[in-house]
Amino acid sequence: MATIGFDAYRFSISWSRIMPDGRESSINQEGISFYNNLINALLEKGITPVVTLYHYDLPQALEDSIGGWLSPEIANHFALYAEICFREFGDRVKHWVTLNEAWMFATLGYRYGLYAPGRCSNKVTSLVGDSTTEPIYKVMHHALLSHAAAVDVYNRKFKVRHAGAIGISIDTLWYEPLT
Repeated sequence: MATIGFDAYRFSISWSRIMPDGRESSINQEGISFYNNLINALLEKGITPVVTLYHYDLPQALEDSIGGWLSPEIANHFALYAEICFREFGDRVKHWVTLNEAWMFATLGYRYGLYAPGRCSNKVTSLVGDSTTEPIYKVMHHALLSHAAAVDVYNRKFKVRHAGAIGISIDTLWYEPLT
């Protein structure tokens, strides 16, 4: 990447690799070491790391125990995961993205059943889920609460010390008229 002139690299940290069961009691030091090595290697080559905290890889234990993004409890779990990442990597990472395209994982995971966790009313696509009782607006609401919780943790505990920035990645569709 450095030889072709990249000066930044956006990558995602796997929540499951840092906290396999999604809880603080399961912090995986090997996962933290992996990302420390990656971040250090990027910086050695003059490449700025841009880190996404969630890119469609919720720990299965959180899906099984609380219902994943359908549960308002997810915001507390996400904030804890984010705090661990800020603490472990924030001295070198100055650009954070909380969620990658939440609309995509909400719609494709809970309305159409095409992304994990594969829940929807269409039993051809998914054997679990009911889009009438598990509407995507609940998932989106909990995703936005999770984003807000992570931003709050960053701003209260790390922003001054680490001097970084935090945001969210929003997906968009671009339409152009034919004429």
